[in-house]
Amino acid sequence: MDHVLSNRAWWDGDAPNWVEPGRRSWAAEHPHWGVYGVPESDLGLLGAFDGGDALELGCGTAYVSAWLARRGGRPVGIDNSTLQLATAAGFQDEFDLSFPLVHGDAERLPFDDESFDFAISEYGAAIWCDPHRWLPEAARVLRAGGRLVILGNSDLMMLCVPEDDSSPAGDRLLRPQFGMNRFEWPGDPAVEFHIPHGEMIRLLRSCGFEIEDLIEIQPPADAAENRFPYVDLDWARQWPAEEAWIVRRR
Repeated sequence: MDHVLSNRAWWDGDAPNWVEPGRRSWAAEHPHWGVYGVPESDLGLLGAFDGGDALELGCGTAYVSAWLARRGGRPVGIDNSTLQLATAAGFQDEFDLSFPLVHGDAERLPFDDESFDFAISEYGAAIWCDPHRWLPEAARVLRAGGRLVILGNSDLMMLCVPEDDSSPAGDRLLRPQFGMNRFEWPGDPAVEFHIPHGEMIRLLRSCGFEIEDLIEIQPPADAAENRFPYVDLDWARQWPAEEAWIVRRR
């Protein structure tokens, strides 16, 4: 699993760029999602969350865990990057909110079976871990009836992003959908994972999940351009740049 170490090194190096975005998200009064900050009131990703033991998979600066804690949950954040976790720990002191932070790999979770009522990954494990490894692990640590929320890039956008990953998606398919899984960009040591919807459905079912919703996300009317080069607002208003799965452990 060479991608685990490659992604750890990449995120340790990029951690300083996520301090200020993390601080803004920690300070936010209400949750907001994805690159365009779609309000929770529009998406309802936490609509099924009513407290309990929660796990954020690939927590980064752990602002989602902070949102869960403020909603009465008992979150645990796990991340592959020690420097991202150091930022998260600093925010815990800054915002006077404490919960466990674990350095580890979502593909090999250091938790007992059926330890959590709710799990979530906004990007994090959702795109930086092999779904054939991390989704079975998420299922293992969830209790029966527990929900998992997954938010990441849409498979459509991944078919339309240029190979250099520094220009926005266009209106042409640039790579085949069949066989899509591991994405490695020229000059970039990080490794992403994206699989088509059909494969995702079969994988989720094989892990014991029932699919409750697939939300194809559109930016809100007042959205501004995001800071990432791979998609622009005009594209995202026409086609989903992001999608969220809500699934429940049988």
